[in-house]
Order: sequence, then C-alpha cells, then structure tokens
Amino acid sequence: MSASPADKAAREINRLYEEVSRQTDGSQKCLHAALVAAWEAGHLLLAEQKRVRSTMGGAWGLWLDQKFRGSRRTAQNYMRLAENTPDVSVFQGLSLRQVYLRLGIATESKHRTSSARVAPLPEHIRLASKLLVAIKIRNKSIAETPEQWTALRQDLRMLYEQLRSIFEKGPTPNAPQNLSRILFSDKKRP
Repeated sequence: MSASPADKAAREINRLYEEVSRQTDGSQKCLHAALVAAWEAGHLLLAEQKRVRSTMGGAWGLWLDQKFRGSRRTAQNYMRLAENTPDVSVFQGLSLRQVYLRLGIATESKHRTSSARVAPLPEHIRLASKLLVAIKIRNKSIAETPEQWTALRQDLRMLYEQLRSIFEKGPTPNAPQNLSRILFSDKKRP
C-alpha cells in the first residue's frame, strides 16, 4: 500500500525540520567558536600592544599594519571585546556582530559601497567618549607617557570648556528649558 500524499508531505516536512535543527546546532557552535576566537585574539592583541608600547613607544599602529592580517578596526573591536567581557560564554548563541552591538562596539558594514552612509558622530559625543576612556585608563592606574596625557588633555579641553560654562553659569534667561537640547544638540551654540 502506497503512502498518501499527506503522509509523504509530513515525512518531508519532518525531514526538513530535522535538517534545520542539525544545521542550527552546527551554526550555533560555529558562531560561538568565532566569538571565542575573537575574544582570545583580543586578549593576545592587548598583551602585544602593551609589549610593543613599552619597548617601541608609539609603534603599535605600525606593528598592526605589518603583523596583523585584519584591519585596525577589527583589532580594536577584538581588544574591546576582550576588555569588556570577562566570560565570553555569557554570549553563547550570538554572532560576533550581535555581541558588538550589545557591548556598544561600533561595527562597519561588510560591504561599505552598498551600505548607507553614516554621518560622523557629533564633536561632543566624540570628545565625551575620549573622556570616558581617559577615566577608565586613570582608574586602572595604567601608566601613560606624559606626551599621551598632554595630547588627551588637549583633545578634551574643548569639551571641558563647554561643560564648565554649563555648570558654572547655570541657566540664562534665554536658555532652553530642556537641558538635553544643550547637551545633545549638533548645532553650535553662541
């Protein structure tokens, strides 16, 4: 007796379901293996960066260009992943890009020419980010060269002046009532 069309369809549906399950499991394992590899590479890059900076000064970029097959951005992302993730297993099942998004690590499109153009960050956001990095470095008590601290202070001076005027002068009669307009507006204020 031959199987009915409904039985044949059910068998094929269940066969495909099992294939999807098998492929999904394999995909999840590959995603996690890629994440672990990026995390481990980040730790090695951080150690190498420390060694290069202590022995060769500011030659880290040159070292990356000569020794690392990926882009500088990829190296930075791996290093941020390693710095911000004590245990990578908490991200089991997520892609590297998904983890970057959760950690606030900027990513670039795989195909820059086909992707939408992203506007650069406003100056105050860029400077605030540098300030947070400086605070993080200072809190970790990582020794930096006087030249690096001087350059960082110069970069942050503009943000400092803007914030100082907000906190010292307080509201003015013509000031907007919403402080977020002052702090997060891209337009230059007089």
